[in-house]
Amino acid sequence: MSTSTAAPAEQAPEFAAVRTAAERAAAAAPEVRAAGGPAIDAALRTAAGLLRDRATQLLEANARDVEAAEANGMAPGLLDRLRLTPERLADMATQLEVLADTPEPESQREVRTLPTGERVFERRVPVGVIGAVFEARPNVTVDVASQVLKARSAAVLRTGSAALRSAQALVELVISPALEQHGVPAAAVQLVPTPGHAGAEALVGLPDLVPLVVVRGSGEVTRKLSALGAAAGTRVLAHADGGGVLYLDSSADETTAAQLIHDSTDRLGVCNRLNLLLIDHPAFERLWPVAQRALDERGIEPSLPPHDHRLGHEWALDSGAEAHVTVATVDGPLDAAATAGRETSGLAATVCAADEAVATAFIDAYTGTGVFWNATTRLLDGYKLLGLPETGINVDHTPGPRGPVTYMDLALRQFVVLPPA
Repeated sequence: MSTSTAAPAEQAPEFAAVRTAAERAAAAAPEVRAAGGPAIDAALRTAAGLLRDRATQLLEANARDVEAAEANGMAPGLLDRLRLTPERLADMATQLEVLADTPEPESQREVRTLPTGERVFERRVPVGVIGAVFEARPNVTVDVASQVLKARSAAVLRTGSAALRSAQALVELVISPALEQHGVPAAAVQLVPTPGHAGAEALVGLPDLVPLVVVRGSGEVTRKLSALGAAAGTRVLAHADGGGVLYLDSSADETTAAQLIHDSTDRLGVCNRLNLLLIDHPAFERLWPVAQRALDERGIEPSLPPHDHRLGHEWALDSGAEAHVTVATVDGPLDAAATAGRETSGLAATVCAADEAVATAFIDAYTGTGVFWNATTRLLDGYKLLGLPETGINVDHTPGPRGPVTYMDLALRQFVVLPPA
């Protein structure tokens, strides 16, 4: 009779696969750090070229994923996120080149000289191995891997099962050969080969091997992984919930309001799309017809009061019902900001107003990760805001990286004290 005391999760085959991947990444991590910036940047440029050169093979792999997902009844919004196109591959390649051309932050900066003469420096130190759990979006495979490599760490990636074939093609045909060509071990980017949630749960449970994990995806699953990671001692940067908010103030210009609704609903399966539309109560009769026409043009159904769901219900995660926007009235900018903060994750909110005082009041009152004046919440994206791909968007209400997380956030702070000069 077995006397093993291992937890059931540790006995699962998925746990063994994740541990093996984490051990390989950990073994490669020192070589990633030693390779230095020029080698990593050269590998990113080569990967960009491979995305273009091997587009046909990558699109074929993705087409098989999309075909299988359609047969399994995947909703249109999720299919949109799963699908690669020549244009999306080209965008991915461009983003890699932009990242490669981005200057390195200083690895060490002088802080002060102590009264006794010793010099204090602050240094950026690589994490070592960074994990990532993300939804069935093939482009995120490249986004996260490139950010982690730029931060001088190795990566362990786990994607949604619907995108596994696409992710494998991107790692095997693009990332691994690009790394090998420039003397960086291909093992520095590991893809968990097993589908299912057990792999994700295993990844957040290995703090000694993978101390930091970026988690993004559907709200309930992501919150569960965050809790499991916290219990295990793993630092989790969670992107659990999204949903953009648009507040139409009484001073709003009708043309601007319509344009913002149009621009905020170009894609319905993404987190920063328009999700909750708030209209200033005194202006409802004037502005609602404008908003309704804009929603109709996009084929979006409004969810009007009384609601049978919470105001912040995230339609992007409601499979088959993505083409909805919740509509409610509020009493001015302060009530709008409070409602947005209370009812949603605090991802992003826009105020549509011609009155600068109103816009300022809303901006000052809203505490989410991004706030916009007469600009769409679709801009809350690492590449659009910062010119860099992102690993995800962190909506924590605690100190630390918040909003779009890039390689700049994926480092440790170390203090170095040297003798007097």
